[in-house]
Amino acid sequence: MLLLALDTATPAVTVALHDGSRTLAAAGDVDARRHGELLLPAVDRVLAEAGRKLAEVTDIVVGVGPGPYTGLRVGLVTATTFGAALDVPVHGLCSLDGIAHASGLTEPFVVATDARRKEVYWARYAARPSPDLPPDRLTEPAVDRPAEIADEVAGIPAVGAGALLYDTVFTGVRRDGPEHQSAAALAELAARKLAAGEELLPPRPLYLRRPDAQVPANYKVVTPQ
Repeated sequence: MLLLALDTATPAVTVALHDGSRTLAAAGDVDARRHGELLLPAVDRVLAEAGRKLAEVTDIVVGVGPGPYTGLRVGLVTATTFGAALDVPVHGLCSLDGIAHASGLTEPFVVATDARRKEVYWARYAARPSPDLPPDRLTEPAVDRPAEIADEVAGIPAVGAGALLYDTVFTGVRRDGPEHQSAAALAELAARKLAAGEELLPPRPLYLRRPDAQVPANYKVVTPQ
Protein backbone atom coordinates (compact mmCIF):
# COMPACT_ATOMS: atom_id res chain seq x y z
CA MET A 1 0.00 0.00 0.00
CA LEU A 2 1.06 3.54 -0.74
CA LEU A 3 -1.65 5.83 0.56
CA LEU A 4 -1.85 9.51 -0.33
CA ALA A 5 -3.95 11.44 2.21
CA LEU A 6 -5.12 15.03 1.91
CA ASP A 7 -7.58 17.31 3.66
CA THR A 8 -8.76 20.88 3.10
CA ALA A 9 -11.83 20.90 5.37
CA THR A 10 -10.18 23.25 7.88
CA PRO A 11 -7.82 26.21 7.36
CA ALA A 12 -5.03 23.62 7.21
CA VAL A 13 -3.98 22.39 3.77
CA THR A 14 -2.45 19.06 4.75
CA VAL A 15 -0.98 16.12 2.82
CA ALA A 16 0.72 12.88 3.87
CA LEU A 17 2.08 9.69 2.35
CA HIS A 18 1.67 6.40 4.25
CA ASP A 19 2.96 2.94 3.34
CA GLY A 20 0.49 1.00 5.47
CA SER A 21 2.87 0.85 8.43
CA ARG A 22 4.12 4.40 8.90
CA THR A 23 3.96 7.93 7.58
CA LEU A 24 6.71 8.45 5.04
CA ALA A 25 6.29 12.21 4.69
CA ALA A 26 3.83 14.94 5.58
CA ALA A 27 3.35 18.62 4.82
CA GLY A 28 0.89 21.27 5.85
CA ASP A 29 0.14 24.98 5.72
CA VAL A 30 -2.55 26.92 7.54
CA ASP A 31 -4.20 29.48 5.28
CA ALA A 32 -7.98 29.50 4.95
CA ARG A 33 -7.88 31.53 1.73
CA ARG A 34 -5.29 29.63 -0.35
CA HIS A 35 -6.33 25.98 -0.39
CA GLY A 36 -6.24 25.86 -4.19
CA GLU A 37 -2.77 27.39 -4.38
CA LEU A 38 -1.16 25.34 -1.64
CA LEU A 39 -2.48 21.81 -2.12
CA LEU A 40 -0.65 20.60 -5.24
CA PRO A 41 2.73 22.03 -4.16
CA ALA A 42 2.24 20.21 -0.84
CA VAL A 43 1.62 16.94 -2.73
CA ASP A 44 4.83 17.51 -4.70
CA ARG A 45 6.83 18.17 -1.52
CA VAL A 46 5.54 15.04 0.19
CA LEU A 47 6.33 12.81 -2.79
CA ALA A 48 9.80 14.34 -3.15
CA GLU A 49 10.59 13.95 0.55
CA ALA A 50 9.52 10.30 0.48
CA GLY A 51 11.37 9.66 -2.78
CA ARG A 52 8.25 8.22 -4.39
CA LYS A 53 6.34 8.88 -7.61
CA LEU A 54 2.67 9.76 -7.88
CA ALA A 55 2.25 6.73 -10.16
CA GLU A 56 3.18 4.48 -7.22
CA VAL A 57 0.17 5.55 -5.15
CA THR A 58 -2.30 2.68 -4.64
CA ASP A 59 -4.99 4.43 -2.59
CA ILE A 60 -6.14 7.97 -1.89
CA VAL A 61 -7.94 9.13 1.23
CA VAL A 62 -9.55 12.54 1.56
CA GLY A 63 -11.24 14.34 4.42
CA VAL A 64 -14.90 14.84 3.50
CA GLY A 65 -15.60 17.44 6.16
CA PRO A 66 -17.67 18.84 7.62
CA GLY A 67 -16.18 22.06 6.37
CA PRO A 68 -16.89 25.27 4.46
CA TYR A 69 -17.83 24.70 0.82
CA THR A 70 -14.99 26.57 -0.89
CA GLY A 71 -12.10 24.96 0.96
CA LEU A 72 -13.59 21.49 1.21
CA ARG A 73 -14.22 21.08 -2.51
CA VAL A 74 -10.53 21.76 -3.33
CA GLY A 75 -9.41 18.58 -1.57
CA LEU A 76 -12.29 16.48 -2.83
CA VAL A 77 -11.89 17.51 -6.47
CA THR A 78 -8.14 16.98 -6.30
CA ALA A 79 -8.53 13.54 -4.71
CA THR A 80 -11.11 12.36 -7.24
CA THR A 81 -9.03 13.70 -10.12
CA PHE A 82 -5.95 11.83 -8.90
CA GLY A 83 -8.06 8.71 -8.44
CA ALA A 84 -9.38 8.89 -11.99
CA ALA A 85 -5.95 9.62 -13.49
CA LEU A 86 -4.21 6.82 -11.56
CA ASP A 87 -7.16 4.41 -11.64
CA VAL A 88 -6.95 3.86 -7.88
CA PRO A 89 -9.69 3.88 -5.21
CA VAL A 90 -10.53 7.13 -3.44
CA HIS A 91 -11.72 6.78 0.16
CA GLY A 92 -13.43 9.39 2.32
CA LEU A 93 -13.10 9.91 6.06
CA CYS A 94 -14.85 12.37 8.35
CA SER A 95 -12.35 15.15 9.00
CA LEU A 96 -13.37 15.32 12.67
CA ASP A 97 -12.30 11.68 13.02
CA GLY A 98 -8.79 12.55 11.88
CA ILE A 99 -8.49 15.27 14.49
CA ALA A 100 -9.90 12.91 17.11
CA HIS A 101 -7.32 10.26 16.23
CA ALA A 102 -4.50 12.83 16.44
CA SER A 103 -5.64 14.02 19.88
CA GLY A 104 -4.31 10.98 21.74
CA LEU A 105 -7.10 11.39 24.30
CA THR A 106 -8.25 8.15 25.92
CA GLU A 107 -11.22 9.49 27.92
CA PRO A 108 -14.54 10.59 26.32
CA PHE A 109 -14.04 13.89 24.50
CA VAL A 110 -15.32 16.34 21.89
CA VAL A 111 -13.85 17.63 18.63
CA ALA A 112 -14.99 21.05 17.41
CA THR A 113 -13.80 23.02 14.38
CA ASP A 114 -14.64 26.57 13.36
CA ALA A 115 -17.67 26.59 11.04
CA ARG A 116 -17.66 30.41 10.79
CA ARG A 117 -20.92 32.36 11.17
CA LYS A 118 -20.37 31.98 14.94
CA GLU A 119 -20.95 28.22 14.66
CA VAL A 120 -18.90 25.06 15.13
CA TYR A 121 -18.77 21.67 13.49
CA TRP A 122 -18.54 19.10 16.26
CA ALA A 123 -18.96 15.50 17.40
CA ARG A 124 -18.51 13.46 20.58
CA TYR A 125 -16.15 10.49 20.91
CA ALA A 126 -16.01 7.52 23.26
CA ALA A 127 -13.12 6.57 25.48
CA ARG A 128 -10.70 4.37 23.58
CA PRO A 129 -9.50 1.18 25.24
CA SER A 130 -5.88 1.89 24.30
CA PRO A 131 -3.90 4.94 23.09
CA ASP A 132 -2.97 2.87 20.02
CA LEU A 133 -6.58 2.40 18.93
CA PRO A 134 -8.69 5.05 17.17
CA PRO A 135 -11.65 6.43 19.12
CA ASP A 136 -15.23 5.61 18.15
CA ARG A 137 -17.47 8.54 17.25
CA LEU A 138 -20.67 8.54 19.34
CA THR A 139 -22.62 11.18 17.41
CA GLU A 140 -23.08 12.24 13.82
CA PRO A 141 -21.18 15.41 12.89
CA ALA A 142 -23.32 18.49 13.53
CA VAL A 143 -23.19 22.25 13.10
CA ASP A 144 -24.48 24.44 15.92
CA ARG A 145 -23.98 27.72 17.70
CA PRO A 146 -21.81 27.06 20.75
CA ALA A 147 -24.44 28.40 23.17
CA GLU A 148 -26.90 25.78 21.90
CA ILE A 149 -24.66 22.89 22.96
CA ALA A 150 -23.14 24.39 26.10
CA ASP A 151 -24.75 21.85 28.43
CA GLU A 152 -23.55 18.95 26.28
CA VAL A 153 -19.88 19.95 26.09
CA ALA A 154 -19.17 21.81 29.35
CA GLY A 155 -16.33 20.25 31.29
CA ILE A 156 -15.68 17.53 28.69
CA PRO A 157 -12.17 17.38 27.22
CA ALA A 158 -12.26 19.09 23.82
CA VAL A 159 -9.85 19.71 20.96
CA GLY A 160 -9.95 21.67 17.72
CA ALA A 161 -10.05 25.28 16.60
CA GLY A 162 -13.75 25.58 17.45
CA ALA A 163 -13.15 24.55 21.04
CA LEU A 164 -10.26 27.00 21.34
CA LEU A 165 -12.31 29.82 19.84
CA TYR A 166 -15.26 29.29 22.21
CA ASP A 167 -13.45 28.25 25.37
CA THR A 168 -16.14 29.77 27.58
CA VAL A 169 -18.46 27.05 26.26
CA PHE A 170 -15.92 24.25 25.75
CA THR A 171 -14.62 24.60 29.27
CA GLY A 172 -12.60 21.39 29.07
CA VAL A 173 -10.61 22.53 26.03
CA ARG A 174 -7.11 21.02 25.72
CA ARG A 175 -4.82 23.72 24.42
CA ASP A 176 -2.06 21.20 23.79
CA GLY A 177 -4.30 19.19 21.45
CA PRO A 178 -4.52 19.43 17.64
CA GLU A 179 -6.11 22.63 16.39
CA HIS A 180 -6.55 21.66 12.74
CA GLN A 181 -6.48 18.52 10.64
CA SER A 182 -3.36 16.39 10.19
CA ALA A 183 -3.17 14.32 7.00
CA ALA A 184 -0.68 12.05 8.77
CA ALA A 185 -3.34 11.16 11.36
CA LEU A 186 -5.96 10.80 8.63
CA ALA A 187 -3.65 8.47 6.67
CA GLU A 188 -2.88 6.35 9.72
CA LEU A 189 -6.57 6.05 10.55
CA ALA A 190 -7.44 5.09 6.97
CA ALA A 191 -4.62 2.54 6.79
CA ARG A 192 -5.86 0.86 9.97
CA LYS A 193 -9.44 0.75 8.78
CA LEU A 194 -8.52 -0.59 5.35
CA ALA A 195 -6.25 -3.25 6.86
CA ALA A 196 -9.18 -4.33 9.07
CA GLY A 197 -11.39 -4.64 6.01
CA GLU A 198 -13.62 -1.70 6.92
CA GLU A 199 -15.46 0.15 4.19
CA LEU A 200 -14.73 3.87 4.22
CA LEU A 201 -16.95 6.72 3.11
CA PRO A 202 -17.37 7.74 -0.53
CA PRO A 203 -15.48 10.94 -1.43
CA ARG A 204 -18.53 13.18 -1.16
CA PRO A 205 -18.61 16.47 0.77
CA LEU A 206 -20.22 16.70 4.17
CA TYR A 207 -21.46 20.30 4.25
CA LEU A 208 -24.24 20.13 6.89
CA ARG A 209 -25.72 23.42 5.73
CA ARG A 210 -26.74 25.20 2.56
CA PRO A 211 -24.18 27.22 0.59
CA ASP A 212 -24.17 31.00 0.86
CA ALA A 213 -24.89 31.47 -2.85
CA GLN A 214 -28.42 30.50 -3.82
CA VAL A 215 -30.61 31.04 -6.86
CA PRO A 216 -33.19 33.79 -6.17
CA ALA A 217 -36.71 32.51 -5.72
CA ASN A 218 -38.24 35.22 -7.89
CA TYR A 219 -36.65 37.10 -10.74
CA LYS A 220 -37.43 40.75 -11.26
CA VAL A 221 -38.42 41.45 -14.87
CA VAL A 222 -36.26 44.26 -16.27
CA THR A 223 -36.83 43.81 -20.01
CA PRO A 224 -39.59 45.72 -21.87
CA GLN A 225 -42.88 43.88 -22.18
